[in-house]
Amino acid sequence: MYQNYIILDDFFKSLAAQTDTRFTLFIVDVSTEKQPIKPPPELNVTVIPAPNRGYAHSVNLGLKQARNHFSQFCVINPDTVLSQNFVAKVKTSLSAHPGAIIGGKIYYAIGYEYHRDRYRPADQGKVIWYAGGTIDWNHALTPHRGVDTVDRGQFDRFEPTGFVNGCLMCLDQSVINTVGYWDESYFLYFEDSDYCERAKRKGVKLYYDPAIVIWHKNSQSTGGSGSTIHQKYQARNRLIFALKYAPLKTKLHLIRNLIWHR
Repeated sequence: MYQNYIILDDFFKSLAAQTDTRFTLFIVDVSTEKQPIKPPPELNVTVIPAPNRGYAHSVNLGLKQARNHFSQFCVINPDTVLSQNFVAKVKTSLSAHPGAIIGGKIYYAIGYEYHRDRYRPADQGKVIWYAGGTIDWNHALTPHRGVDTVDRGQFDRFEPTGFVNGCLMCLDQSVINTVGYWDESYFLYFEDSDYCERAKRKGVKLYYDPAIVIWHKNSQSTGGSGSTIHQKYQARNRLIFALKYAPLKTKLHLIRNLIWHR
């Protein structure tokens, strides 16, 4: 949670409407100028105030606190709205696939589509942001399957995936025992890619579960997609990620591009 407290209103409403209310929400607030957070009284919420040391640091703080009480976890951005059965579906999926990392179907929230003029009013709320993903080692990128397309049921199958986005990542205690915590050196962006790659190299399975559904107000804590901070950390951390894991030809290509653009 960083600065934009307004986004919590819709987030809290969707959590308060869950069919399964047996959960605790841990909010790591790294805002520079912190404000009181007032969730609905029916929600069990723990607020963890912290300095802003990046997204991975925030995730790790929340996971460490949650591990004292629970064995199943969901890392999720606060600029989201959750389907009414979200909690129930996460629990079902994690219980059916212990030791795995699981992502869900993520739509753009209405009005937050990247190409918002492209879609009919009837398509709003059905435009996909993530329906599984891959790691493109030729370019050291993590493209989302189905991004910017309207959902017609073409991604309704539970299946393995190559990349789970950190906006919504479900896992259990055994995954943390195997992989550890997120790499805090990234600060912002590609920390989820790093975690997925580390997990795969340790034998952890990654899955896409279309039954788990949320809507995302994309990049609202970083000024929106394409903002200066978005571009800065995407470029920096793409290089870090590539230097750690990509083939030699990709590393050389990115280094050459970096030198040419200085």
